[in-house]
Order: sequence, then C-alpha cells, then structure tokens
Amino acid sequence: MKLSRIALPLTAAVCLLTAGCASHTYYVPAGPPPPGYSVPPLIARADSAGFRAGSEAGARDAYNRVGHHPQRDRSFHDTPGYDPAMGPYGPYRDAFRSSYLRGYDQSYYRR
Repeated sequence: MKLSRIALPLTAAVCLLTAGCASHTYYVPAGPPPPGYSVPPLIARADSAGFRAGSEAGARDAYNRVGHHPQRDRSFHDTPGYDPAMGPYGPYRDAFRSSYLRGYDQSYYRR
C-alpha cells in the first residue's frame, strides 16, 4: 500500500512533465517564388539594335561578296541607338557589339 501511495503521484507527475516535451513540427508556408530574371531595358535595346544592324551589314557584305569584316563597319564602332537617359554607355556598347557580331555572322553565313 505504501508503494501505491508513492507510485501513483510519481507516475502522474512523470506523465504531466513529459507531455510538454512532445515534438510539434511547425511548417512555415512557402513564400512567393522569386521574380524571374529580366533584362534591363538598356541591354534589351542594345541587343535588338545591334542584331538588326549586324544582320543588315552581314547580308549586304555576303551579297556584294565582300570579305567577312564585321568590325570594319561604321555601325559597329558608332553603336547607334544609344539613349543616355536609359543608362551608362559602356554596357550598351558591349551588348550592342556582341549582338552585332552575332547578327552579322548569321546573315553572312546564312545560318
């Protein structure tokens, strides 16, 4: 009897104290997906203008049977279409010339 007087309160105390130790997993809902990569307007304009100018020059040189010399064209050096309000000149120039060469090659070699 003496054992049950001690065992019952001890068992009850253990049950009450260990109930708070149960693991409750909390799941945080996922946030919105990150925004997609977008090309800055300055670079988009340079890509468009450069590819168009390069395509025209490449087709003209192929038709006239002039050698493959895209870097001798005036448009390659002048990089037309730049608007200072859109941003710095350096990135525009680099994107324009890269697109120009790509357009020139596609038109010259008819790819």
